[in-house]
Amino acid sequence: VIQDYQKQNPKVQITYVKQTPEDYRLKLVARINEGNGPDIFRYHNTWLPSIADISSPLPSKVMTNQEFESTFYKVAHTDLKIGNSYYGLPLEIDGLVLIYNDELFRKAGITSPPKTWEDLLAAANTLRVQDADGNILTSGIALGTANNIEHFSDILGWMLLQNGASLSKLDSSEAIEVLANYRQFAEPPLNFWNEKMPNNISAFIEGKVAMIIAPSWRILEIKAANADLEIKTTSLPLLSGNQPLSLASYWVEGVSKASKNQQEAWKFLHFLVQKETMTKLYQAQSQTRLFGEPYSRVDLRDSLTQNEYVGSVVDQALYMQSLPLVARTFDKGTNDEVIAYLEDAINATMKGVSYNQAFSNAAKGIEQVFAKYNIK
Repeated sequence: VIQDYQKQNPKVQITYVKQTPEDYRLKLVARINEGNGPDIFRYHNTWLPSIADISSPLPSKVMTNQEFESTFYKVAHTDLKIGNSYYGLPLEIDGLVLIYNDELFRKAGITSPPKTWEDLLAAANTLRVQDADGNILTSGIALGTANNIEHFSDILGWMLLQNGASLSKLDSSEAIEVLANYRQFAEPPLNFWNEKMPNNISAFIEGKVAMIIAPSWRILEIKAANADLEIKTTSLPLLSGNQPLSLASYWVEGVSKASKNQQEAWKFLHFLVQKETMTKLYQAQSQTRLFGEPYSRVDLRDSLTQNEYVGSVVDQALYMQSLPLVARTFDKGTNDEVIAYLEDAINATMKGVSYNQAFSNAAKGIEQVFAKYNIK
């Protein structure tokens, strides 16, 4: 794709450098502030408040706000806008989906995936296998703890949004209800999961848990570890009477405020988000792995709705929202700091602290994080 662009624009030379995710955000900010950073950089959809100082706005001559808003999902309109300007162009969309083991579903006589929370509880109960002493051999679903559930914070965030609660008001009754509902999966009488279980991704790979909630990119890791696993995905369970909803987690391309080539950088990014280019990128990615990055363009949505792995991502993309509590962004900033407070809250309840007290303590810490990173 870079070669295609350079052929059309022979005066432009593009060098692509891959970075490791650990410490990436901190290094990026430091290098741009020192004057030796890249022209274009990738950042997580939750990072904009903490990197606004190093980011340049999308020029209207390259892409108008109207074109941006008619091209990308609504969640990007919220995530990437400061004032009246957009500060990035997304090449993908991703977020939480329900990933399930279809073979375990068939063996349990379950013919369709759960659509509501009631369905989920019933399915998890049917799928659970215990020994004579009540120890879990196969879990129906991995929920309820923090230490052995990847993306537990994303899941909590989605549940907060679904219940009309706010991350900035964790001491509200709506938020405390979410903590209670999450913890019930690892408490009597449900006991679907517990802190002694293995990591939920590892357990899913080994067929020891039938359902997990995670972003679609996790499927690549799971299938690489166990190619024979029969995996399907579906949209997240609904609260009765509610619209579909998922928590977004995707990466965005931005342009450095310190770049001497801002206009050219934005022109290249505009080229990358064109239909033809994006389709080419997806096809190239799909040749080396199970599927490419789900399209960020709404007008390419229909081409993925039937995909067994990412169909549920684009099904929910119209209803995605964002919160700064996403796992594995390695930001050493908002996400990681908020996650630490949520983990402490969950672990505290396992030691007998009330849901109310646990989230009240977390609320104080998160308030400080939001002030530190200028999150309104």
